[in-house]
Amino acid sequence: MSALTHQESILATTISLPIEGMSCASCVGRVEKALGKVPGVDSVTVNLTTERADIKVLAPVDRQTLVNTVEAAGYSVPATAIDLTVAGMTCASCVGRVQKALKAVPGVVEATVNLATERAHVRGSTDPNTLVAAIAAAGYTAQAIDAGASADDDAANERKDAERAALKRDLTLAAVLTLPVFMLEMGSHLIPGMHELILDTIGAQWNWYIQFALTTLVLAVPGLRFYRLGIPALFRLAPDMNSLVAVGTFAAYAYSLVATFTPSLLPAGTVNVYYEAAAVIVTLILLGRFLEARAKGRTSEAIKRLVNLQAKTARVQRDGAVVEIPITDVAAGDILEVRPGERIPVDGKVTQGQSYVDESMITGEPIPVAKTMNSKLVGGTVNQKGALSFRATAVGGATVLSQIIRMVEQAQGSKLPIQTLVDKVTMWFVPAVMAAAALTFLVWIVFGPQPALTFALVNAVAVLIIACPCAMGLATPTSIMVGTGRGAELGVLFRKGEALQLLKDATVVAVDKTGTLTEGRPTLTDLNIAEGFKREEVLGRIAAVEAKSEHPIARAIVEAASNEGIVIPDVSNFESITGFGVKAYVNGEQVDVGADRYMRKLGLDVDVFSETAERLGNEGKTPLYAAIGGRLAAIVAVADPIKVTTPQAIAALHKLGLKVAMITGDNRRTAEAIARQLGIDEVVAEVLPEGKVEAVRKLKAEHGRLAFVGDGINDAPALAEADVGLAVGTGTDIAIEAADVVLMSGNLMGVPTAIALSRATIGNIRQNLFWAFAYNTALIPVAAGALYPALGILMSPIFAAGAMALSSVFVLGNALRLRGFRPPIEETAEYSQGQTA
Repeated sequence: MSALTHQESILATTISLPIEGMSCASCVGRVEKALGKVPGVDSVTVNLTTERADIKVLAPVDRQTLVNTVEAAGYSVPATAIDLTVAGMTCASCVGRVQKALKAVPGVVEATVNLATERAHVRGSTDPNTLVAAIAAAGYTAQAIDAGASADDDAANERKDAERAALKRDLTLAAVLTLPVFMLEMGSHLIPGMHELILDTIGAQWNWYIQFALTTLVLAVPGLRFYRLGIPALFRLAPDMNSLVAVGTFAAYAYSLVATFTPSLLPAGTVNVYYEAAAVIVTLILLGRFLEARAKGRTSEAIKRLVNLQAKTARVQRDGAVVEIPITDVAAGDILEVRPGERIPVDGKVTQGQSYVDESMITGEPIPVAKTMNSKLVGGTVNQKGALSFRATAVGGATVLSQIIRMVEQAQGSKLPIQTLVDKVTMWFVPAVMAAAALTFLVWIVFGPQPALTFALVNAVAVLIIACPCAMGLATPTSIMVGTGRGAELGVLFRKGEALQLLKDATVVAVDKTGTLTEGRPTLTDLNIAEGFKREEVLGRIAAVEAKSEHPIARAIVEAASNEGIVIPDVSNFESITGFGVKAYVNGEQVDVGADRYMRKLGLDVDVFSETAERLGNEGKTPLYAAIGGRLAAIVAVADPIKVTTPQAIAALHKLGLKVAMITGDNRRTAEAIARQLGIDEVVAEVLPEGKVEAVRKLKAEHGRLAFVGDGINDAPALAEADVGLAVGTGTDIAIEAADVVLMSGNLMGVPTAIALSRATIGNIRQNLFWAFAYNTALIPVAAGALYPALGILMSPIFAAGAMALSSVFVLGNALRLRGFRPPIEETAEYSQGQTA
């Protein structure tokens, strides 16, 4: 990778480098010694604990030289992520040039530039100053931003508001100055008697003088932005959209200038003015830019809504009193108070009070969640009726809401594989258009009818103006921004942008059972009492015996008794009988709990419950029996209940044309019973945690692209192995980190939503790209005059400017349609519509 000459050194007093691979004091010594030998280095301090080297320099030192020195010593400098705002980009060609400049910087591993967000994301071992300098050399301005800064931060908003205000001011001025020019020139052709009126009042020459004066003002004031950016880009041999507009309008203006003041220089029959073309082109393109800037603001509304969920202040207990402080001053461990109707300021755990909290902004679920002692609270959610005190567990960038905002921003700023072709084409597009305009001019000059020079000029300008690749540059990022933002509103977070493209091609969805299809914890589902016994008494005695056991089934029975308010009696002489069950004495009577074989061993007939036992078996539940005082008392079943939303989610996946497979460690009979209940197509049962990856590989080989849904630590390898991994948001952090998509609702409802949204977004991108490419492909030949020999049709530069401006607005408008995306599951759709209304 070659360096740019003016970027080869960094003027700094101290340069800090993160260093990996050091394990002892001798490593520190080796790194210090190696770096100390680099010319220009004054002193080096290496800290083993922080794994960082601070290098003081007396002369300019290339950062990459320091990195290479560390690597030559046997250690590594990890790639760091740097985000920058980039100003001045107007089209896809600009994006390509900024990206190319960044990738040329030594130490840069990866660089992606987004026209819609006006951001660059860079991974590597270089520093922000070098990257800013590289972007400046390419003709744009940049500024490094904090890694945790939001796209909705105040500085960015102020800059964008100022940009929109400047565009509105320039557009208004251009329109006011252009209207008389348009009326004086085109009015003569469109309005009967107008031509004669002008000739009889101000005369033809003064008509041209007035047009000259007004057009000069249009180009020199509101139109100056195109020349200020476009002409330097031409000299750098890196023309962009501004260059096309600058060359096109200046050509029309210069020709008109000659016709007005020195007409003798032009061939006979070619003395015409095109002031109105130059003025109208500037006005229409400014109109397009203004509409584009407004639409861009709407594409990031999802992020703004998320940011607005963050509380600005919090009431904190300090020194025995409750004080209201800025949210930024809240520290982990603080005790906070929240009143009814207020937003929870930060993440925490309830220490006092009880209430219901609306967590729909996180999970998409409309039902408020009960909160009592030790319940977890999420910052940004809304407290309902009760007052709560809670201890802050996460503040600032560590809160769930901050992490969601970061995930959405990362997905919005990502570049999909579909964008690769666009990047390759647009890098060469503007130079190719300028070549096409030059060729158009030459062909008309040589082969065109008289006045050939006029035809050549008009058609060349039309080619320059109509071919701007703005729409190409906006086609993909705007759809990604709106699609991922809509996903966040529905509780579907795309952690990786490429998942948005890959998910639409999934043919099979593999689902982990426990915690994904089911609640993830055993629950007492059935308790049938034999004649002569009372439910409360039987459940209390069974729970008393099982309270001595640590088995999950035992805990479920004890929990059920507690939930029903049953007092659990004391037991004595507890005994576990391996392979059969447990027994103990409760209130002087023997209580036995175990399998059917245990009851038979005790000489008890379980046939009285035969129908119930058969039904439980068909449902995938394993029945247990209880005997009290030597008599059969009850049949009990404990199971991990299926989430109420699971059947509907499976049906929605089938409706989308997908196969559903279940991967579980349960025995085959239980697994197949659940699969029958839910209509699951394929079952992979009795799989050990380490076997899930192999199961995923096998399903991929059989069915094609696979999406895996899981929630536990043992799901992380399978999530990573799948083409797209979806983690249920209530699962573990490790599973979420391994996934490409996070479902905040904690159930399968988000899976069909994510897949349908992926299909809708990629379809939208394809529509945009088709429009952008088809528009240019079809209209450049028309602008060049390809239809003139056969049909006598030529395209005015004014219509070319209007069409070019509308193409960008069309692409943005089409992307914004994704804001109305409705999930395939109707209940979720109706709720979401109510939330965003």
